[in-house]
Amino acid sequence: MRKAVGIELAEGDREVLERWSRLRSATVRLRERSRIVLMASEGMTNRAIAEELRTHTDKAGRWRRRYAGEGLKGIGKERPRGGNHGGKCPKAQAALRAEIIRRTTQERPPDATHWSCRPMARAVGTTHSFVNTVWRSAGPKPRLWRTFKASTDPRFPRFEEKLQDVVGLYLDPPDNAAVFSFDEKSSVQALDRTQPGLPLKPGRCGTMTHDYKRHGTTSLFVAMDVASGEVTGETYRRHRHQEVLRFFRKVEKEVPKGREIHIILDNYATHKHQKVKAWAERTKRVRFHFVPTSSSWLNLVERFFSTLTQKRIRRGVFHSVGHLESCLKQYIETHNENPRPFVWTKSAAQILEKVHRARKALAAASA
Repeated sequence: MRKAVGIELAEGDREVLERWSRLRSATVRLRERSRIVLMASEGMTNRAIAEELRTHTDKAGRWRRRYAGEGLKGIGKERPRGGNHGGKCPKAQAALRAEIIRRTTQERPPDATHWSCRPMARAVGTTHSFVNTVWRSAGPKPRLWRTFKASTDPRFPRFEEKLQDVVGLYLDPPDNAAVFSFDEKSSVQALDRTQPGLPLKPGRCGTMTHDYKRHGTTSLFVAMDVASGEVTGETYRRHRHQEVLRFFRKVEKEVPKGREIHIILDNYATHKHQKVKAWAERTKRVRFHFVPTSSSWLNLVERFFSTLTQKRIRRGVFHSVGHLESCLKQYIETHNENPRPFVWTKSAAQILEKVHRARKALAAASA
């Protein structure tokens, strides 16, 4: 343990220190330092000083040594505490904030894909806490990012035509018709854990091993009735046009005769197979409506798949493919006991306006 430095006050220093310790216009830090040196000169230990002033022993020892080495000059001056904040000058502080925001939004650090507080603080010569304050007030969050995909449909007029077709089915479906949103959740893995996890209890979350055993995969085919939210589902071990055709026949049988069937689906190759198209033509009441390329967000059944993954698959433990398939079917049965439709709210015009903005932004970014 470092031995405390003995303090002998120079002539006239006691009066100055006592005045600083009582001066209302002095900073809190200066009054505290003055009291530390005065107590140290009276022979008090650092621990006793810290207890008296309700501070840390390290601080008491630091200012004892500072006075011993530099005298009143060392006690009175304010030392920098980690960087430049622009001071009290509004213009200087505003300029520093603007520089932080500019670098955050327009530059990247040389060794990373995005900024964090400490590298940014070193780059602009301030503290990480000040950078964090600027980011909180201004809004940029370099650690976060979102994925996106603009449609790659080769002809934009064709994109608009498909968009209006699909959105029209959601907002204004034909009379005496059943509208289904269809897709497959392919390659769903039957994952089993290598060890049993601990259950959830008060004060502790449930646990699950990071490693797992693979038992195989299955594909879930789902057609969701847009009006009622009811789901028709089936699992298949393979994912070919034969399975697609078999599932469509099942859906067609469940719809009363005399009603048209409109099926919204994506552009997967098996959906456009010649035998699938020929079957739709023979039935004379099934109509396919393909969403634009790279626009899976237009397919309402994707929202059902998201809920299914979150509630049943992601943390599920499945001992075999058969066990996985039975769990998926049970989830669908439970859902159909009290189905709730997903309501589409955006019009085609509103969506197109946003798409046009995105295309302009992408064009400007690539220019």
